[in-house]
Amino acid sequence: MIPRTAPIAAALLLTALLVGCTSSAPSTGEESPAPSGTSAPAPGPTYTATPGPVRTPSTITMPTDCRAILSDSTLDLLSDHPLNDKAFAPNGVQEDGTLICTWADPRADTTRLVTWISVVPREPAFEMLNELIEDEGFTCYEPDAGTRCEKTWENEEYPVTDGRTLYWRDDVLIDTRYSNLAPPGYTADIVAHLFADVPTPTPTPTQTPAT
Repeated sequence: MIPRTAPIAAALLLTALLVGCTSSAPSTGEESPAPSGTSAPAPGPTYTATPGPVRTPSTITMPTDCRAILSDSTLDLLSDHPLNDKAFAPNGVQEDGTLICTWADPRADTTRLVTWISVVPREPAFEMLNELIEDEGFTCYEPDAGTRCEKTWENEEYPVTDGRTLYWRDDVLIDTRYSNLAPPGYTADIVAHLFADVPTPTPTPTQTPAT
């Protein structure tokens, strides 16, 4: 269990659980193209926002526009998929500051991409990532000064690939679930936009936890 008063210990615990964790991406994941096909969207994240006023990290401005956080090349790949159709509500900016972006055609049985960008403090974020590693076999690594976890699987109903990718940094969680729609560089685009003005910290020597 991650101690509430020890953020460094939280980071060390997560690192200990990341079997094969490296600074570079694995060979499979969200960025891999999925086969064509047409299932209901996977349910959203199970965590909930803390009640009260919108909490914004001091390092970034929380996004409010789903298109503005993506490059032109990624937007081109998504151009055939409607954004935030009312059939998939809730979408857009929520009362707690979370931004929900849903790329999907309501006429299709599958082929959709849903992203939640929200404020999630270190302890609950790492608890969730630890559970995904231990219970669901997610693979995690540490790119761009953050922690990224991902997993893909075959859709149970259609011959397509489904998956989930999470990226956490500085109390911001980017959580994407997709089915048959995984544009190359999608999460990297969002990270580059959100943290464009935030200096990447210089890596420090690994610390050995006290016994």
